[in-house]
Amino acid sequence: MPSIHCAFRAHRRRLSRLLSACVLAAFAAGPVPVLAQPSGGPYGPVPQSYDVPQQGTVYFVAPDGSADATGTELARPTTLESAIARVVTGDAIVLRGGTYRTGGLQLNQGITLQPYRDEQPVLKGTRVAGDWEELRDGTWRTKWTTLFPAQPLAWWRREREGMRTPMHRFNNDMVFVDGKPLRSQGWAGELGEDGYYIDYEQGYVYIGTDPAERLVEITAHDIALHRPSREVHGKPSDRKGPTIRGLTFTQYAFRAIDIEGKKPSTGPNEEPTDDPVDVSDPADHGKEVVGTTLENVTISHTSRVAGYFRGDGLVIRNSLISDTGTEGIYVIGSSDVLLERNIVRRNNIEQLTGYYPAAVKIFNQSYRVTVRDNLVIEHPHSNGVWYDVGNVEGVFANNHVEGTQIGFFFEISKGVVVAGNVFADNEQGIRILNSSGARIYHNTFLDSPVLIDRNERSAQGDHFGWHPRTGPDVDEREGHVVQGNLFAARAGFDGALLRFEQPAATCGTLKRPMTTQVDGNVYARASGDTGPLVVWSPARGKDCKAEFDSVQAFARATGLEADGVALAIDGQGLFRSPELRRFDLAAVPATLAPREVAEEARAAAGWEAGTALPGAYGGATR
Repeated sequence: MPSIHCAFRAHRRRLSRLLSACVLAAFAAGPVPVLAQPSGGPYGPVPQSYDVPQQGTVYFVAPDGSADATGTELARPTTLESAIARVVTGDAIVLRGGTYRTGGLQLNQGITLQPYRDEQPVLKGTRVAGDWEELRDGTWRTKWTTLFPAQPLAWWRREREGMRTPMHRFNNDMVFVDGKPLRSQGWAGELGEDGYYIDYEQGYVYIGTDPAERLVEITAHDIALHRPSREVHGKPSDRKGPTIRGLTFTQYAFRAIDIEGKKPSTGPNEEPTDDPVDVSDPADHGKEVVGTTLENVTISHTSRVAGYFRGDGLVIRNSLISDTGTEGIYVIGSSDVLLERNIVRRNNIEQLTGYYPAAVKIFNQSYRVTVRDNLVIEHPHSNGVWYDVGNVEGVFANNHVEGTQIGFFFEISKGVVVAGNVFADNEQGIRILNSSGARIYHNTFLDSPVLIDRNERSAQGDHFGWHPRTGPDVDEREGHVVQGNLFAARAGFDGALLRFEQPAATCGTLKRPMTTQVDGNVYARASGDTGPLVVWSPARGKDCKAEFDSVQAFARATGLEADGVALAIDGQGLFRSPELRRFDLAAVPATLAPREVAEEARAAAGWEAGTALPGAYGGATR
């Protein structure tokens, strides 16, 4: 299988070429795998030349275009703002290369935005700061009129988190020196070369770096593109989402893209995600803006989220989402969504606590959301992909998830197939919480334990009110399947590889197991390591749980895992090369044999083989 590590830090324009080379090298080395585990790419934006659309009216725009020009001729481009105001459904806006310092664009028509040929348009939410006053002790300041003070949302618990996250981190302003983001500070006396401070009362921005001969940029817009679900520019909404290809959005305070639902988009201090409110039939939400598509798009350095996306039929493909605040991609109340071959990296860059960050958040009663063959990487202060509150029948397949708090989190939701993924070096690979019907098939885990748990949380007196009512009731949080997975740990790994847990207070009421099937899994760890392989609950004994240090003991006590296998092998040596992110087996242990792969796992992951060894690469041949 090709290396993907070789491209993690590649420049966006080189990313596709490097990954393609990795793929070709791997194919030359041996037969193609018969299972479709993480593909190896290309991930993220793929450089290409775009043809000028032939349908509708085409408006050409340029950073130096004239607002008075019609924009219908390549030689006489108009401005992006003027074109946005003129377009109607079926039209296209073709952007010449260069930097567009703009924001607050409002569009409610189903149009296409794309580059001209292979040029590279960049939409920036900052302006250049050039008028600086030198103060004492290596400090400079400038007057700034476009500031974005903000507060944590109302549910943030200051009594718990206020001593860990300073309040100034919730402001949405950003400062960049030669493209490098500075870090907010609480006063002008602690700037250093990498900090900035904002005096909101007087309207000054302070930095500790000499701005002479440097490019200093400060946020001037809190959004690039707003897609309202109501009238703008004298036109009613056509309910069609835009198609955006090949563009870069960067350095926006708050978010870059916001697609509305029934509720108007909110400000930074208001709850943006309660649309719908309370339990809703999927026929009643997600219909205001349908079919938004992003391809080969880059969104980076947004102080909160890359984008709020509402509306059925959303597709985000081959895009790069990087250096975001509380979330990267945020999908809300939407059905039949596809996210594939994207790179999502470095969320929660300000290290906010108490804010439940996730690189990708699928939220509030979204149905049939598929997240397939993506790279979710470099998230030490953030979760990876989080299906949260009332989601139904998701698919999470063939992804590579590395360096997160929780790689895949499924909470207060019903039904998901998790198949063919690689989870490496996550605090938890998978967590299933207060949910039902999670089916976990043929994934590979390295130092990424799995936790399936439930508790007594309900809508009665809950901190988030109606949220628990959108998922299974307290006594319905069961029906999970764990089959054909490969759990591996390096020497010295501390903790069980698979855990089922519930509070002792629920042991008298929640007596049925959370799972209907646990079978055919492999547990690999170094021979000298001790401690349980599996933790099981509900069980008699202390704290309503039991611990098992062997597969045989677990099988005898529960009647599960009859075909499970334990290997006394250090996870580091089990795989071809974890250093190069090659997670096919270095050799097949004699105790392993192919087993039947569930039909729904094959369908979710696109597998052709009917049998395979455990793990994501169980069908690889060489």
